[in-house]
Amino acid sequence: MRNAREQAEQYARALPDDHVWPPFILVCDVGHAIEVFADFSGQGRNYRQFPDRAGFRIYLEDLRSEEVRERLRAIWLDPHALDPAKHAAEVTRDMARRLAHVSKLLEDRGYQPEPVAHFLMRCLFTMFAEDSGLLDKGSFLDVLADARNNPESFAPMLEELWRTMDTGGFSTTLRRAVRRFNGGLFAERSAIPLHKEEIGELYEAAKHVWTEVEPAIFGTLLEQALDKDERRRLGAHYTPRAYVERLVEATIIQPLKDEWEGAVLGTVERERESEPEAAIRAVHDFHVKLARTRVLDPACGTGNFLYVALELMKRLEGDVLEVLADLGGQEALALETETVHPRNFLGMELNPRAAAIAELVLWLGYLQWQLRNKAEIGDPVLEKLSNIQAMDAVLRHDPERPKEDGSRTELPNPRRPDWPEADYIVGNPPFIGGKDIRSRLGEAYASALWKAHPKINKSADFVMYWWDRAAEQLTRKSTRLKRFGFVTTNSITQEFSRRVIAQRLEGRPPVSLVMAIPDHPWTKATRDAAAVRIAMTVAEAGKHEGTLLEVVSERELDSDAPEVVLKASTGDVHADLTAGANVTAARPLLSNEWICSRGVALHGRGFILTPKDAVTLGLGRREGLERHIRPYRNGRDLMARSRDPLVIDL
Repeated sequence: MRNAREQAEQYARALPDDHVWPPFILVCDVGHAIEVFADFSGQGRNYRQFPDRAGFRIYLEDLRSEEVRERLRAIWLDPHALDPAKHAAEVTRDMARRLAHVSKLLEDRGYQPEPVAHFLMRCLFTMFAEDSGLLDKGSFLDVLADARNNPESFAPMLEELWRTMDTGGFSTTLRRAVRRFNGGLFAERSAIPLHKEEIGELYEAAKHVWTEVEPAIFGTLLEQALDKDERRRLGAHYTPRAYVERLVEATIIQPLKDEWEGAVLGTVERERESEPEAAIRAVHDFHVKLARTRVLDPACGTGNFLYVALELMKRLEGDVLEVLADLGGQEALALETETVHPRNFLGMELNPRAAAIAELVLWLGYLQWQLRNKAEIGDPVLEKLSNIQAMDAVLRHDPERPKEDGSRTELPNPRRPDWPEADYIVGNPPFIGGKDIRSRLGEAYASALWKAHPKINKSADFVMYWWDRAAEQLTRKSTRLKRFGFVTTNSITQEFSRRVIAQRLEGRPPVSLVMAIPDHPWTKATRDAAAVRIAMTVAEAGKHEGTLLEVVSERELDSDAPEVVLKASTGDVHADLTAGANVTAARPLLSNEWICSRGVALHGRGFILTPKDAVTLGLGRREGLERHIRPYRNGRDLMARSRDPLVIDL
């Protein structure tokens, strides 16, 4: 039956990329059992056991259960109603709102944001530990219920509980033994005294099922909850899980699956009967390689990309261990001493609060996976890791100092920081246009950045500093890096940023774009959070053909389950993210010299207006103004989605 599922997935990959795959595959052993696999992304590439490893196989006698029959009925009649991400997003957003309310109340009382953030992170992990059975069910909820009537007991009880969770032992707060959690999360166990209303918000949050939290969006919402500037947009914008998965799949999972399904399973089929030990060794060696695979996100934010990479690699690991069990049973599984683990997912993040959340998100995702698959969780439950570094990924410098003339500060000795070695790099660096770097980041930072990266033109978008650094690592002789993939602004196709890509594509040694999407929706947005259009690029060393994916249709972008359908074409993918003729390499015709004109070229944005700006200036109310405020289009407006700008034309 496992082979039937693998054949179905291979068939899915052979279909055109704009084919929308159903969310379920049912593999039937007639008269015996039905195995259920789900992939709600519509890509047909990540079918997993549904609802989990324990319950995906339905035997005939299981059909006596009303719950099982309702699940099968929904698979046929309303399959997307079973998508756990929809419910998880709703639950996660409500939890984040409650945490945001507590955070605001504490800041209003004078508490600093950082202690509040770490205090609430300890609270929420305790809620998760209770719901997942790492603490006795209902034990922490009872503590919160008692504390509502006796608020002065709240902080002392939490500090005692967290002290015991750090070391393990008997907790007088819970009146029972507690496992050892450790890992650094509870090394600092100070609790902030709360008022009755604030304890009530934590109580209501704790009543949710925390094992249903979706880590891929939880980190973003938690960061908003703890940041007063972002709090007003809480839940309004985050990156949908399907978008993150699309880039992680192309960058990391596809090459790993190609090796697994091609080389390893091919060996298994050849050697299964004649030389079973060779088949076991091939699977075992691949699993060791998978468990040692290192993934780096050099702009990790709250860890969404790292978490999704962790989960997809754990799914692949589950398939590998299933084959190993088939080949050698418990004897072969006993050989396994390594596993896909948070320690191999590395991050760099400038914001210390986001870096701390990223590590928590990784642990939540890892523990959720272990619990879903009935894996044993030993003590300590958490480990102290140093895999998420709070640092700037593109600039290091000596301490800031004033310039000799006293006019402004400077950042002395600017240089590029070292990046940790990794097999794959994936992420979503900051969206700052090249023309905005100086105004957004300051004169001192911009000058130091340009000095540290002399080969990158100053007009390139900020994200290109990450792109170029990854491309450089990809082409080093001693590198272990196999692929990198980044989300960038869709302006990457314009000349200033395109120049950076072209240098690497034409370099010696070269890199190639093996997957590119030039224009794709990004954040979940509402009226106060403008929609963002992005590009995705995946690069590999050497000369290779690539896949260009273009959006055919997009629906439900403001929902928790957006639908984006893509069509694919293959060939050499160029720096402007097109396939086919490389128009960026075209040269001007000398015969047109002094004959044709490029027309009006505006220098700077001072003459460009939005429709709202034009109304403010009086367009439509002042007679004759329409002669001087007129529609304007540049090349990008004509070739992509128009911004509908206007221009002051005197």
